[in-house]
Amino acid sequence: MDGVPIYTIGYGNRSVEEFVALLQHYHIQYLVDVRSQPYSRYSPAFSRNLLVQYLQQQSIDYLFMGDTLGGRPADATCYVDGKVDYSRVCTKAFYQQGIQRLRTAWEKQLRVVLLCAEAKPQECHRSKLIGNTLFEQQIAVAHIDEMGECKTQPEINQLLLGGQPTLFEDVPAVELSGKLGRARARAHKKRHLPQADQLD
Repeated sequence: MDGVPIYTIGYGNRSVEEFVALLQHYHIQYLVDVRSQPYSRYSPAFSRNLLVQYLQQQSIDYLFMGDTLGGRPADATCYVDGKVDYSRVCTKAFYQQGIQRLRTAWEKQLRVVLLCAEAKPQECHRSKLIGNTLFEQQIAVAHIDEMGECKTQPEINQLLLGGQPTLFEDVPAVELSGKLGRARARAHKKRHLPQADQLD
């Protein structure tokens, strides 16, 4: 997996200025928006129209791909009990087309970053879904984390799986996405268990 990786980033609580400074630090040429809904009530500067204008001033091209690579697909068959099933998303033609476009960019060694909202990559579909698919296809991924540092896909997967060593290259993306989805559900359930004093 030599060469320029596919980068990912989430804006989180960053200002637009801080965000763009990070893009410039990693010499990003193209920003690919993988949010299903490319706007933000809490950070309006990252809504599509304003963001495009700001990026243009910095000579960074913007491309929306939330329709093919978004974490909340429009296809109802991607959901189980109201939650996105990443293993189902992986099988969809629209998703595979989106991945193929990223592969083309990577083969051309363009400096591309995938944008979503979550600052921590392990909390976002850009790592749990897209990152694993790219990794399975031998495409290097570099997740810019909340500290502005890069983490590899295996490093993110270890965080998601509780630090347990795993032979990631031996686990298909569809299967790993399912495992990570179940791990996320368990973590969510654990976080939302009522405390003893809330049971009275």
